[in-house]
Amino acid sequence: MHVCCDLSAERLEEALLAPEASALYREADAVRLRVKGSGVFLRGIVEFSSHCVRNCLYCGLRRANTAIPRYRLAPETVVRQALAIAARGIGTVVLQSGDDLAYPAADIARMVAEIKRRADMAVVLSVGERSARDYEFWRKAGADRFLMKHETADPELYARLHPGKTLEERLAALRTLKSLGYEIGTGFIVGLPGQTAATLARDILLVRELGADMCGVGPFAPQAQTPLAQTPPGGVETTLRVVALLRLTDPDLNLPATTALASLAPQDGQYRALLAGANVIMPNFTPAEERGLYRIYDNKAPVDLAAAHEAVTRAGRCLIRDGGLR
Repeated sequence: MHVCCDLSAERLEEALLAPEASALYREADAVRLRVKGSGVFLRGIVEFSSHCVRNCLYCGLRRANTAIPRYRLAPETVVRQALAIAARGIGTVVLQSGDDLAYPAADIARMVAEIKRRADMAVVLSVGERSARDYEFWRKAGADRFLMKHETADPELYARLHPGKTLEERLAALRTLKSLGYEIGTGFIVGLPGQTAATLARDILLVRELGADMCGVGPFAPQAQTPLAQTPPGGVETTLRVVALLRLTDPDLNLPATTALASLAPQDGQYRALLAGANVIMPNFTPAEERGLYRIYDNKAPVDLAAAHEAVTRAGRCLIRDGGLR
């Protein structure tokens, strides 16, 4: 199925619902090879705070979840982990947290600036919705990119899953980040209750409309202390189709083989994503004593450097050291 030049929502929906997808994966992989080459970027993640002021129905870090202990890493610990990532030959660190408004913006700026001073690497922030002033502060401190998933392109579904928040606010934040010179990453969840193939087609088109540089797509994975604890997981096959369609509709995107895929398909989820057009893997470098506390969903796969290397090697690909900046 050739969808590369036909970006209509109807054609995308047709591809999502087609009985067979092997040709779609092959075409996406061919576009990946032509546009992005055979390399796979490694992006090391440090999850530096599990506090969150938001109450998203699907996330284990939601404010109402009192069943998990919370933590905040000190800035010097975050810097130390980032330097360890650089020492492993990885050119990008992703500093991720919940929407922890109590973590001072100045501390985040300080650790960004210190990492940039001491290591030749790209610094990515993924800390949720903050003020435009904070975003500008961090950009001036040296932050290169910002990741913030739009989660779903359906405004009603977004409002239902994110009490007190709107999709319009989320998209406005992403556009502010882009105007400040960040490379922006967005993304969405496959398998949310109420989602349809038409919704996913809108998600794919929204990524291109935003001018995103990266898009992370993973299947929904339930967490026991959330209102969606009994909701079935999202489909791995549908997620792989979405990855392929993103590659075809926006060939220059950086597309991760996500940890959620590794969690729901431990044997081959990331490997298959690499064969469907993905070109990024994000091994986790959160300190061991805190890693299990960052419980956005249950049974999260421990994607470490060894697991990333295995998936890349199995897919017949090579690793790229640099930060992947355009």
